[in-house]
Amino acid sequence: MHNLLVTGAAGFIGANFCHYWLRENPEANVLAFDALTYAGNQANLDGLENKPGFSFVRGDIGDQKLVAELLHKQSIDTIVHFAAESHVDRSIDGPDSFIQTNIVGTHNLLQAAKQVWLDQEEVVPHRFHHVSTDEVYGDLDFDDPAFEETTAYAPNSPYSASKAASDHLVRAYHHTYGLEVTTSNCSNNYGPYQFPEKLVALMITNILQGEALPIYGDGSNVRDWLYVEDHCRGIARVLADGKIGETYNIGGDEEHSNLELVAIICAVLDDMFEQDPSLSKRFPNAPPANNSQSDSLISFVTDRLGHDRRYAINPTKIRDHLSFRPEESFTSGLQKTVAWYLQNEAWWRAVMRGEHRHWLERQYGRTAS
Repeated sequence: MHNLLVTGAAGFIGANFCHYWLRENPEANVLAFDALTYAGNQANLDGLENKPGFSFVRGDIGDQKLVAELLHKQSIDTIVHFAAESHVDRSIDGPDSFIQTNIVGTHNLLQAAKQVWLDQEEVVPHRFHHVSTDEVYGDLDFDDPAFEETTAYAPNSPYSASKAASDHLVRAYHHTYGLEVTTSNCSNNYGPYQFPEKLVALMITNILQGEALPIYGDGSNVRDWLYVEDHCRGIARVLADGKIGETYNIGGDEEHSNLELVAIICAVLDDMFEQDPSLSKRFPNAPPANNSQSDSLISFVTDRLGHDRRYAINPTKIRDHLSFRPEESFTSGLQKTVAWYLQNEAWWRAVMRGEHRHWLERQYGRTAS
């Protein structure tokens, strides 16, 4: 695995993976591939452009001819497939792009891989790793056991249904054509470079701007949280020692309700403002800059359609078979995440001046500053 094609490389998890992989494997070659839609930001890859093994190509996974050319000309032996439309709310408002990218796009990528790696006189050693989500398994009651790799699929949103379909396509290409694949299904990620429509990033940036912290329903919905670099480490373990054709669930073992999560973020930021008085000058609209607490911004909004109650991942398989455990607790990972957003104000303000502003207006009837 010396020549990787990373799809969705300018997105949140894809960019973190590129940084992680090249730091851990400085001799590797990484071809970053991204269509640069609203959530793809080439600035997420800053610092990698001078590394000898790194290159970037703007392109769509739906362009089978382009992908096949890159696989052939760059002697790609591994695809790590992150590219996806991933925001549930957007999938409810407009599911068409999710079907096109997550299902049709993944199929085009599989076709290109089959063409270059299998349909030649000599089969090329290869790996196709598909990155998916715990949402394909559906919804859990609060006292249900966590999702396992054998849990039946029961997706409840257009987003999760499209990811479930892509999972099945990857499996089918392995069983029908012999494509060497692995799949990982992860729990909710958080960390650097996350587009500020996702819960953790949205809460951090809204607190810093003194804007409302919108929580769906009563905030009781529960998610399992995974620091993004731990996710990258888990994928690396699957690439190194994962069994061909197998699926591995990568979870953080950190279940928190949305309300609890937001309260923790508020407490972390309040503490950071207390420890560093300069933050009050940089972010004068934040509650702790005005002798108030961040949780004063919490507001409850109408619950979204089909909002799943709980997701939770049982990490036993990847722990026992591949010796993988997350290194970050939710507290340590969140502290690193908040610190990153404080240090990278220019990045998230630039993002929020773009597509994110319009999305917030549609969702909450307000403008991001």
